Amino acid sequence: QVQLAESGGGLVQSGGSLRVSCAASGRSFSNYYMGWFRSAPGKGRLFVASISRGGSVTTYADSVKGRFTISRDNAKATVYLQMGSLKPEDTAVYYCAARARSDGEWGSWGQGTQVTVSS
Repeated sequence: QVQLAESGGGLVQSGGSLRVSCAASGRSFSNYYMGWFRSAPGKGRLFVASISRGGSVTTYADSVKGRFTISRDNAKATVYLQMGSLKPEDTAVYYCAARARSDGEWGSWGQGTQVTVSS
């Protein structure tokens, strides 16, 4: 298992930008596919974006496509989510997750970081 810790959440105005980070420790970070999810009040935990082990393949939810960018730095064992053109409906707790296979379960989760977008 890999241990994950998110950071960088906060309060931002609608239309603004914010970058959240997720630092990993434990087993080799580059062996894991990484993802970002979010959970808003009254809603389940929803997929936001994912990235392959080498960073060449990324996938996004339709709701964030063109506004958010996922990236990773394997040397720093960190995955990032750059968020732009933020909307109030992006308000949520953002979680990073890791899995060992591209089609496997997300087995490791961070504690989450709150992102609040004011209108």
